[in-house]
Amino acid sequence: MSESIIALIGFAVAATVSPGGATSLATASGIRFGYVRSLPLVLGMASSLAVLISVSALGLAAVILAVPSLALVMKIAGSAYLMWLAFLIGRAGAPGPKGGQVEQPFGAASGMMLTLVNPKAWAMALGVAGSFAGVASDPVALVIILATVFGGCGFIALSGWTLFGALLARVLKTQRQWQVVNGVLALMLIISIATFWI
Repeated sequence: MSESIIALIGFAVAATVSPGGATSLATASGIRFGYVRSLPLVLGMASSLAVLISVSALGLAAVILAVPSLALVMKIAGSAYLMWLAFLIGRAGAPGPKGGQVEQPFGAASGMMLTLVNPKAWAMALGVAGSFAGVASDPVALVIILATVFGGCGFIALSGWTLFGALLARVLKTQRQWQVVNGVLALMLIISIATFWI
């Protein structure tokens, strides 16, 4: 395995495991719905990350960097959407029927959308485009390598956070405990958004 591939895998592991918007949402979903019911969300986020990283390395990142106003609009829209999700997480209590309706977890399509508006995912994409686009000279090989590495690392990392959430849910007994955990997750999401504006 070449040194550039090893460096790419190291970057992907660090970037996908570190706390951020996607990991907060995966943990929150694991807490509320368990791992199996959260799997479509995890698959959606991981596959969308793989596609985003690949197309960025093929030139999308250059377009975004060349049009600063587009990058700003994407950053504002993504941050606003994630803040709304933080609000929903923060005000949620213990899982269960709300107003006679059973809660449903986010699906794969929502996971894909969440990745596309996540500033951390875009920061990763821009970093990969600038640092690892030369991993392969053939564009098809580059897409396959990047999609495999980031899709795989993303799936493993998000699965870990989701499983952590599912395990944490087993120790939460009172409404107050649920409120504290949901508040912490919402705060983590807000902090992850704030880091991209500071």
